[in-house]
Amino acid sequence: QVQVVESGGGLVQPGGSLKLSCAATGNIFRIYDMAWYRQAPGKQRERELVASITSFLDPTYAHSVKGRFTISRDNAKNTIYLQMNNLKYDDTSVYYCKAAIAIPSNGGAPQEYWGQGAQVTVSS
Repeated sequence: QVQVVESGGGLVQPGGSLKLSCAATGNIFRIYDMAWYRQAPGKQRERELVASITSFLDPTYAHSVKGRFTISRDNAKNTIYLQMNNLKYDDTSVYYCKAAIAIPSNGGAPQEYWGQGAQVTVSS
């Protein structure tokens, strides 16, 4: 069974920094793209793509976080990170990790796995 688990959330003041981690574990054949999404408070808000990274370590960023957030990946550990600097009030959200993972029993076709989310609160 595959699990995706985030860690590292918390409370930080505006202008501060936090680093999130996301590790995939289980019977994994291959991991393709991994990404961070976030969902701000409010029932109508959808999950917003924050950053993604391929297995070749090519990153992409949402315009709102470019220059402040850095996504990185350790393929040996099946883990990605999100270094968040100069945090703003609008960054307050639950941050979710998503991974496209192939398991041995499904012929190598990737499926999406989501973590349970990590709360990031930016407040003075």
